[in-house]
Amino acid sequence: MQNRGSLALLFVAALMIQVLGAVQFFYTRNAIRKEVDVRAQSEIKMKNLKINKMVSSVESAVDNIDWLLNWSVENPEYIYPIMEEFVKNNPDIQGCAYAFTPHYFPDKGVWYEPYVRRDTNGSFLHMQIADSTHDYLNMTWYKEGLTANNGRWTEPYIDHDGAQGMICTYCFPVRNAKGEVVAVFGADLSLNWLTDEFVTEQNTKSYAFIVSREGRILACPDKSKIMNYTLDDADSDFQDTTIKSVNKAMLAGESGKAEVKDNNNELAYMYYSPVGGRTGWSMAILYPDRVIYKGLRSVAFKLGILMLFGFALMVYIMWRTVRGFKRLQTVSAEKERIGSELRIASNIQNGMLPKTFPPYPDLEELTLYGALTSAKEVGGDLYDFSVRDQKLFFCIGDVSGKGVPASLVMAVTRSLFRSVSSRVDDPGEIISQMNNAMSEMNENAMFVTLFIGVFNFHTGKLDYSNAGHCAPVLLGGETTLIAVDANIPVGVMPDWQFTSQQTYIKPGQTLFLYTDGLTEAENGKLEQFGEERLLKALAESDTNPRPLIEGIKQTVHNFVGTAEQSDDLTMLAIQFNKPRIS
Repeated sequence: MQNRGSLALLFVAALMIQVLGAVQFFYTRNAIRKEVDVRAQSEIKMKNLKINKMVSSVESAVDNIDWLLNWSVENPEYIYPIMEEFVKNNPDIQGCAYAFTPHYFPDKGVWYEPYVRRDTNGSFLHMQIADSTHDYLNMTWYKEGLTANNGRWTEPYIDHDGAQGMICTYCFPVRNAKGEVVAVFGADLSLNWLTDEFVTEQNTKSYAFIVSREGRILACPDKSKIMNYTLDDADSDFQDTTIKSVNKAMLAGESGKAEVKDNNNELAYMYYSPVGGRTGWSMAILYPDRVIYKGLRSVAFKLGILMLFGFALMVYIMWRTVRGFKRLQTVSAEKERIGSELRIASNIQNGMLPKTFPPYPDLEELTLYGALTSAKEVGGDLYDFSVRDQKLFFCIGDVSGKGVPASLVMAVTRSLFRSVSSRVDDPGEIISQMNNAMSEMNENAMFVTLFIGVFNFHTGKLDYSNAGHCAPVLLGGETTLIAVDANIPVGVMPDWQFTSQQTYIKPGQTLFLYTDGLTEAENGKLEQFGEERLLKALAESDTNPRPLIEGIKQTVHNFVGTAEQSDDLTMLAIQFNKPRIS
């Protein structure tokens, strides 16, 4: 009986150990699978962030020079300088092409495709690569660019004439003054970095690859398959039909996961998700079952080690959870700190602009009033004025972009205006000096549209210079737009000679200045306020600056309704009451 009891006890103990081992094996297996899920999603997310950052930088760079490209079709002598400056300021771009419609420049013949790319020695090569052997008129990137309303990424391809390598082109339609598409601008993103990253960073537990929108392999550990292998080719490597539905989902831009078996009957877990924003690319990672569970199967026969492994895994999961919670606390604190700093930055920025009206109580000749409403905590609009030698020096401007970068450029612009206008009288020379100073430090390709005026109290003469800004409106009598020259914005190109113009303002008339946040204000139907509505509202408004601006602000508010403000809105009004008598 005692032996039987001992055997029973041993049997029960062994059974309990076996059950415990089986339970631990089951939960450990599930934990590993979850860890694979997290790792796959994390790896896809990190790759996507890196690729999307690269792609977005190219899209933003091209979008920022859209107006300059449209301008250059009428000024062909600036095409190569603009292209070289574009490539120089955007290190992610290998080169850029500018392909015009046939015979657009009669002296250039049927094909005219200027191309600029960076050389290995750091210089920039200027080439005209179009001819009968390089007929871009029949190339996909050109055709897609002609029909696209905005920018569009092409399918990756091998370029032997321009970038000389595997590239993906962001093509953008260029229009003339009539709005007709007359050329296609293409920014070439080299894909060599993508290939190198997937070869050098690939771990031994997974196999990752990226495919184009048409299913062509762009990057994977096996270089021989790049641009030579498609998802259709992969169908033959797997015995089940699941891979076909997965490939179809990837080409449709869907995310998900699936279990697939290859022709050797080996199970693998496949994770896929779109990457690269508008490129249409998709990324997939395969984790072979035999690889991820190799360690677990090895220790499954050693119950003690298995238990220790399970304990260690639990400790590891707890540690990851605690660390994630701490990270969440850190992110929350950082978010609050950033919010506080933005509020301080907003107060500082508002403090830089005139906010006391009337600014010069003893100045009976003029009445001034200005207002600025930012779309975010900080913005890029500005206005300023000062009086010197019985003249009013004033400006209004709009920095490209929004947020903190735009606010920093705004602060620099306002400081430069104060500095230069304190010693220079000619508005064209003021803008020229500001442009040279800002072009030298413009590493992020940001620019400022600016209008500067110098008004003489005695004569009513207004000297002014415009740098790509909205034309001011003169009120009192007939409501008219002041004629302005089409100068480029400040910060785009150094040594540009900005022109000065003159006009006269009569006593009782008011000069109204504004930024495009006024005319481009949108309502819930995505309709813009527009110049026509503005001129009509101005014609029906009081010419006194404060009631004028408050009335226009209310008119815009009524038009926009509950729609979110999309851009900074700034207005400045100057009324000439009477000439100063010496």
